[in-house]
Amino acid sequence: MKKLVAYITTSLPNNDFTVDLAYSLKENGVDILELGIPFSDPVADGPIIEKANLLALQNGFRLNDLFEVSSKIGHDIDTLWMGYMNPFYHYGMEEFLKKAQEYNISGTIIPDLPFEMSQKYDELFNKYNKTNITFVAPTTPKNRIKTLVENSKKFIYMVAYAGITGSGKSEDLSEIIKNIREYTQTPLYIGFGVDEKTCKEKARNVDGVIVGSAFVKHLLDNSLSNSEKISKISQLAKEIKININE
Repeated sequence: MKKLVAYITTSLPNNDFTVDLAYSLKENGVDILELGIPFSDPVADGPIIEKANLLALQNGFRLNDLFEVSSKIGHDIDTLWMGYMNPFYHYGMEEFLKKAQEYNISGTIIPDLPFEMSQKYDELFNKYNKTNITFVAPTTPKNRIKTLVENSKKFIYMVAYAGITGSGKSEDLSEIIKNIREYTQTPLYIGFGVDEKTCKEKARNVDGVIVGSAFVKHLLDNSLSNSEKISKISQLAKEIKININE
């Protein structure tokens, strides 16, 4: 059974909504939840998630909101914190990992933390039994892939194309997937540009998909009530989970 990872923006529009959405996504086929930490300069994300980040910040998001949501879902839902390095650095990586342990959060996804720099935190992640997800891009050379993936845990985040999330590009990834498989048995999930239309094709030869912008765009739809947003996003998750496993 191929896995579905869902990204949502924490506290958009509020904490209670995020908790309700998280549980609904779990009930509709989501295996792992990425709780996005709103940040003013989300460099790997496209305009949809960038807008959601800014709206959450304008609404007054603080890290305590992330912790409040996590305290309500972490013991029931396999959850990762997805964010940029700035908040982790300023709050303190060990303090973050202590919170992750307290709320049963599995680990982190930090797109702008280079691999070599992430290694300085390996001891801390091991101390708290948390995972920092490894990224591999289509442009990664084979000798670099071995370095990146040989000690990877939980899953590898395979970037579907060079660029930002949500732009829907397509690249032939067969060779790089083959190269990754040569060095690790860690599950390989593909992200960037995955939605109900592209998921089946993108899921071919990998173990799961990561979906963000396709969900978040409904968070931004002001024509929908909060309950309608949850219903629409959950139905989309259900459809994607079915599609990738057909």
